[in-house]
Amino acid sequence: MADDKGGLESRALVAVEGGGWSGLLFDSAAVGLPPALTWACEIPLAPVEGVPAGLDLEWLPWEASGWQAMAGVEVKCGSFAEPVEASVRLRGHHRYDSVHVRVAEQRGDLIRVVATLSGDLDGLGPDEVSVDAWLAFRGVSVQLAEVSSASQALARLAGFTETAGLAEVGDPRGIAFRFQPG
Repeated sequence: MADDKGGLESRALVAVEGGGWSGLLFDSAAVGLPPALTWACEIPLAPVEGVPAGLDLEWLPWEASGWQAMAGVEVKCGSFAEPVEASVRLRGHHRYDSVHVRVAEQRGDLIRVVATLSGDLDGLGPDEVSVDAWLAFRGVSVQLAEVSSASQALARLAGFTETAGLAEVGDPRGIAFRFQPG
């Protein structure tokens, strides 16, 4: 599915079921980053010529009263990582410069994300990629320098978003406190 320049055509990048969204409350005193809650979406794409593919949207500064009230939030940015990092995973990481992401609707822990990426920075091919996908909530991780217990982590998280319905679960990486619906 190559275009006339030898790059991939946008119609080859089709969202499929199985994606998820999650939150991260993070800080870094080393670089002067104060605590901030951001969101991420992991959208699987249909394999391209048998090769697995996906779309990652990271560091989304969506502001909502809680994880159960995300419908209508959106973010637009015109430069990579300012603030959103958007990339297509296909035989490597392919970054996109401009991003518009919005939550079109929510049903319980599922959100419908509509996203358009443009400005192919790494030569994947399509200048613009659009997806529309339902994603399941995978929880929120809290990774703060001065938090040493799950109760402290949940209390700090409550300062950024509603925490009702969240319960602690183990973090397989052992570097954060994780909370999921429970």
